[in-house]
Amino acid sequence: MSMHIDPQATGNLLWFGNTVVSVKLSSQSGSDGISVIEHWMPFGEAPPLHIHQREDEVFHILGGVMRFRVGDQEITAGTGDTVMAPKGVPHAFRVESTEGAHCLTIMKGSDFETMLRQASRTAERPNLPEAMTPSSEMIERLVAICAANKIDIVGPPVS
Repeated sequence: MSMHIDPQATGNLLWFGNTVVSVKLSSQSGSDGISVIEHWMPFGEAPPLHIHQREDEVFHILGGVMRFRVGDQEITAGTGDTVMAPKGVPHAFRVESTEGAHCLTIMKGSDFETMLRQASRTAERPNLPEAMTPSSEMIERLVAICAANKIDIVGPPVS
């Protein structure tokens, strides 16, 4: 997959599962606690259905196509579209474009950002990591980190 990831951002890049993330604005940067996180994701990327207990999650699509499930709604969004997943509402997505997807998530609060920092590892290069299927230990660790940050895993990924 050819996806442009800014090589100048190498020191800020994290590998989160099969994706690359970069915290562009930390929740600690201002008094309102707003965070902006940039994501590069491969085709088929699909986190489990989950609920943020204390934060709305706003997705702004910079490239590619993503299919969202937010509550009972299914939404397909592409470049330039913005999708809101309100706190307390189950949501998930799947990257539908073969070239992958590139988006920003914007949140008020530190739960999601903290979870990403705890569950990620420093990217060794400005590329997507080698694709892997998570082990049961990795899944258990992620569920525990999410729970500690008020994010509940409540179902399977969007298929």
